[in-house]
Amino acid sequence: MIVQVLLGALLILAAVFVIALGRTALKRHQVLPSLEGIALGAVTNFFDTLGIGSFAPTTAWIRLRKLTPDGNIPAVLNAGHALPTVAEALIFITLVKVDPWLLGACIASAIVGAVVGAPIIVRLPLRAVQAVVGVALVVAAAAFVAKNLHLMPGGGEALSLPPQLFAIAVAGYFVFGALMMCGIGLFAPSLILLPLLGMNPTASFPIMMGACAFLMPVSGFQFLRSDRIDLRLVIALALGGIPAVLLAAFVVKSMPLEALRWGVVVVVLYAAATLIWSAARGTKAQVAATTV
Repeated sequence: MIVQVLLGALLILAAVFVIALGRTALKRHQVLPSLEGIALGAVTNFFDTLGIGSFAPTTAWIRLRKLTPDGNIPAVLNAGHALPTVAEALIFITLVKVDPWLLGACIASAIVGAVVGAPIIVRLPLRAVQAVVGVALVVAAAAFVAKNLHLMPGGGEALSLPPQLFAIAVAGYFVFGALMMCGIGLFAPSLILLPLLGMNPTASFPIMMGACAFLMPVSGFQFLRSDRIDLRLVIALALGGIPAVLLAAFVVKSMPLEALRWGVVVVVLYAAATLIWSAARGTKAQVAATTV
């Protein structure tokens, strides 16, 4: 019953988000997506479905190609990947069995964290966004390295958790939801926390994808009201991402990803360095201006 309610609510939320996105894009005359953005959405969401995560590689490419100003990145990530992540969640919640109470509680907690975090992010100064996203990319790169070196927790066989560990998981998802608004992807910390608590790593997929699928459109409504968003890029990521999710989930299903992770590490660390350097340079410039 809980699963059916979640799936129904997710479909309604996605429909409302599509309407809000379309209306806002028409109002701001930002409807036509770029082919590069569509390709970016396809590639990142394809590998997102296989567990790589989409935020870090998307941020790295945006920075490398200068597709949008740095201040737009958190909004573009959350709004642009929202609909592909809804597709992922619908698939994995349906196919992978997990405790429905844990699933619902983690989703609700992540949504609350996102609602708390989104208004903070849209008001942050540019250099603060650059610094936060830069640090987030370093953390993501560390997670990729840990995965490749087999340092990530192996997990157990559990599909549910006892009360104490249940509470830890729910609290963790509140934090993950808030950090998502800064551009810090939820997949990597989820794939660390839940297996550490003894869960089957496969059971992490419907929980983390369900949480993202709900919190990203919810936060997306707030980001759509902000000026710090590129709606053309948001639409492009969605258009490329949804068919790529279906391809990865139903056709490819799995593939060797270790070499890809090493490549992502290099690109992500480059983007992180440029973001942190931009933030530091902005801070120094402001200090110099105030001392003249």
